[in-house]
Amino acid sequence: MVIQDQIPLAQVDDEHLSFFKAIGVDYVTVHVPLEFWEEEDRTEEFVRLRKLVESHGMKLNNLATKCWNEIILGLPGRDEKIETWCRILRTLGRAGVPTLGYDFMVRYFRTAPVLAGRGGAKYSTLDYEVLMQDPPRIVDEVVAEPQMVEHLQYFLERVIPVAEETGVLMALHPDDPPIPEPLGGVARIVSTLDQYERIFEMQSSRCNAMLFCQGCVAEMGENVPAAIQRMGNAGRIAYVHFRNIRGIPKQFEEVFVDEGDQDMFEAMQAYRDIGFNGPFMMDHTPGFPNPEMTFWAGKAYAVGYIRAMIQAVYR
Repeated sequence: MVIQDQIPLAQVDDEHLSFFKAIGVDYVTVHVPLEFWEEEDRTEEFVRLRKLVESHGMKLNNLATKCWNEIILGLPGRDEKIETWCRILRTLGRAGVPTLGYDFMVRYFRTAPVLAGRGGAKYSTLDYEVLMQDPPRIVDEVVAEPQMVEHLQYFLERVIPVAEETGVLMALHPDDPPIPEPLGGVARIVSTLDQYERIFEMQSSRCNAMLFCQGCVAEMGENVPAAIQRMGNAGRIAYVHFRNIRGIPKQFEEVFVDEGDQDMFEAMQAYRDIGFNGPFMMDHTPGFPNPEMTFWAGKAYAVGYIRAMIQAVYR
């Protein structure tokens, strides 16, 4: 059973990797900005990163990145960006990095954070009623659900065959928040488990997989253990964001992993029961009063909690 954690490209160095190894991380995911791919071939850079991670006794398992708005919104230049995406897949395949985590949303929405969390921590927050008092606007004309479905299908038809060719698993993160209606003028089509099943039907390949973000699934209003069974029995969970929330679908806070509404022990049992062995990783740790501590302390606390859950359930 393996634990994975994420680091920005600029912080993939001996100091941060030694910290990851010390707290019990097994797999590393590196977050790469889209500008990184402006150069034609990044294979050597990814081979270098993989070897650096391996020198610390861990595995470079995943690339995390955004999807270009040209692809998501079907804008001019979409085909060129899709060709770049195919180049990313080939780079990862050559470099020996087996998964790619991404989303298909133009923007992530939150409202003012709760500042009175445990020990003065700051909790990422959504209050839908507050958000809609001044509705955000991203596009001039609403991009409706049928259009967004067409855009995603167009994308997957072109990239999943390349993912199969290179052996790279593409893991799609849910919309956040997963509210199946237009936000900012753009329909949300990765916001329910039914929508995920429609996405899997677009391309039946095992390379068309889900990044099972427990927080987002809880934000959907789903029973998390039942959702794990549903997606896991279909063989679609690539890796897990093992996080917790407090609240209801349109009004919630992202809290420390041990203090939310979800029974994390029951969730871990559900992963065991479907035969899932990871990777498990934290996501969105609360902000600490001392911001310098958020990276170090937040990751150490969450990784330790996940390790304890694994040992309690799997052993």
